[in-house]
Amino acid sequence: MEELAGKVAVVTGAASGIGLALTRTFLGDGMKVVMADIEAPALEAAIAGLDEGAEVEPFVCDVREEAQVEALRDRAVERFGGVHVVCNNAGVAGGGPIWTATREDWDWVLGVNLYGVINGVRAFTPMLIEQGEGHIVNTASIAGMISMPWGGTYNVSKHGVVTLSETLWADLQLAGATNVGVSVLCPGWVQTRIHESARNRPATGGDRPEPTEEQQLMMAHIGGLIAEGLNPLQVAAMVRDAVREQRFYILTHPHWNPLLEDRFGRILAGELPGNGALPGMGEAAEEG
Repeated sequence: MEELAGKVAVVTGAASGIGLALTRTFLGDGMKVVMADIEAPALEAAIAGLDEGAEVEPFVCDVREEAQVEALRDRAVERFGGVHVVCNNAGVAGGGPIWTATREDWDWVLGVNLYGVINGVRAFTPMLIEQGEGHIVNTASIAGMISMPWGGTYNVSKHGVVTLSETLWADLQLAGATNVGVSVLCPGWVQTRIHESARNRPATGGDRPEPTEEQQLMMAHIGGLIAEGLNPLQVAAMVRDAVREQRFYILTHPHWNPLLEDRFGRILAGELPGNGALPGMGEAAEEG
């Protein structure tokens, strides 16, 4: 989809981080944007910070809920007449030794990170096929390509997004819907608030669970790595270019590609998987 001006994008997780950067980038290309987020006040603040006259439509949405994602699609069509680019971008973090993750931990992280994308794919893909044009961008992570220690729930969700996206692309080819593109975004450290995502975790049978001291230390360390990461606008520009060029994999940190090569090399050699630690995470393990 080389020409974006006048087209419509739907972005989830649009109130901050990569989602807000995608919104700004698409608006700069002359697109109209439906901004979806679970945080109504943050969504209002984000819109207030956009250039005057920006053609946006806010929509409060919990992507875990299929009916709400379908309502998001319907609102986009009602407001702007159609949808051309869908960014299933909403995401949350989860951490700790994998055997300590509770059922509630799994339900929350998989609900947002994986089922949020599943719901987006189910809601929007048939419409894009019918209109004969469109592009779906699913936000995974470098954690969808390697298996970081201390990131079990997150890793599983992001690996799921990668294979979901690959399968979506293959199914579209098989169906002859080659005018509908797919990209999977696998960012490394980016300046977002994902390490603070527990603020949106719903209470289940009481107050939100308090993080352990170990979890607090790890999140603080990761917060420091994130603060030194890429500007979200850099990532959004990569996404915009991938949509225009029909590029599937979007890897934001090419100097980390040896991590991928090591993983697949170990698989082919039948070796142990390695520790999967991203640059900077070793220090966190030592501190813990």
